[in-house]
Amino acid sequence: MKQTGVFLLLMFVAMAARAQQIESIHFHLYTDSLKKGTHNYINVDGKMSDGSWQPLTDKQLRFTTDYGKFEGNSLVLPDAPSAEKVSITVALKSNPRMTKNTVIWIKQKPDPPLPAYEAETPRRGRRR
Repeated sequence: MKQTGVFLLLMFVAMAARAQQIESIHFHLYTDSLKKGTHNYINVDGKMSDGSWQPLTDKQLRFTTDYGKFEGNSLVLPDAPSAEKVSITVALKSNPRMTKNTVIWIKQKPDPPLPAYEAETPRRGRRR
């Protein structure tokens, strides 16, 4: 009797695991350009068969690029890149025909300096 219960539990888990399939993959980037000399996280989500979205990692995806190198989901670029843009392709490891490609520009201008912090500046809308 105990073996039957374990068998039924395993069958239920197997069916539930198979029920959720990745139907499509999509880039959901946090920025419109990549920064030089740093790790740039490349966010890829999978649309599941129930309509929900799940973040995907290098455990489920194969990342390739024409410039730089991947460490997990992060694209690492050198401090002085010779390219202006990067082409990135992701493929689902469980279904290599399911791929997505995107092109992302590399930021060329340096970030402006941050404004100086003034501790004594009153906040907007507050009266003294």
